Amino acid sequence: MKEIIIENFIKQALLEDMPYGDITTDNLIEDHHKSIGYFLAKESGVIAGLEIAKKVFLTIDPTIAFRDQFKDGQKVNKGDIITIIEGKTKTILRGERLSLNIMQRMSGIATLTSQFVEEVKDYDTRIVDTRKTTPNFRFFEKEAVRFGGGHNHRFNLSDAVMLKDNHIEAAGGIKKAVEKIRKSVTHTTKIEVEVENLTMLNEAIEAKVDIIMLDNMPLELMQEAVKINNKRIILEASGNMTLNRVKDVAKTGVDIISVGALTHSYKSLDISLRFKI
Repeated sequence: MKEIIIENFIKQALLEDMPYGDITTDNLIEDHHKSIGYFLAKESGVIAGLEIAKKVFLTIDPTIAFRDQFKDGQKVNKGDIITIIEGKTKTILRGERLSLNIMQRMSGIATLTSQFVEEVKDYDTRIVDTRKTTPNFRFFEKEAVRFGGGHNHRFNLSDAVMLKDNHIEAAGGIKKAVEKIRKSVTHTTKIEVEVENLTMLNEAIEAKVDIIMLDNMPLELMQEAVKINNKRIILEASGNMTLNRVKDVAKTGVDIISVGALTHSYKSLDISLRFKI
């Protein structure tokens, strides 16, 4: 299934980028012309999306060849050559921007994720992503999180039950919401409930849910929530997670820290494709 997702995405992206060909390259470069190029890291970070970027070129022309210097998930320094590409000049030029768009964005996510993971390395806490992703690019963004050392939250609305504030309000409270949802879903489906205060926390504990999300709680309240829970239920902290704050959150003893910024506030890693002269 993974290969199908990647293949379909690349085909759609290529159709978007050159629906009737590459008018510049097609009228400038001869079919037989060949070149050697390389992907250059213009800043330090964690590489992600290299294998997908390579598939862009291979989709256009299966004869293109690569000599990798790094792999997805590895750290690079400014000036490092990530991979060397060799083949038809037309192919390299046609696939250049799409491949870079993918790898720059995924590497930016992986790099930011690795920074969050580094902050909490001394604590038994997982850094996970959220559904705050780019439409139709979620698969790649969540894969980039894994390359950065993080973990994935639910992939979509079908993966698990998450009762958020509006669900709870519409259902008439946590107890009613959990009771109703439990009658409908299978016994293998996890149920997570978002809480904003200790009263709601106790309601969720009494309902015996699988995961409790502490939403935008101050540190002192998180600490109290951890004590009350006493390791009975997985606790997830969420909301306003920054590199400056995440270590203090981990110190409270929560099991999971979900960080929306991983996929909505990252900076793309600066990577370029250069031809060898």
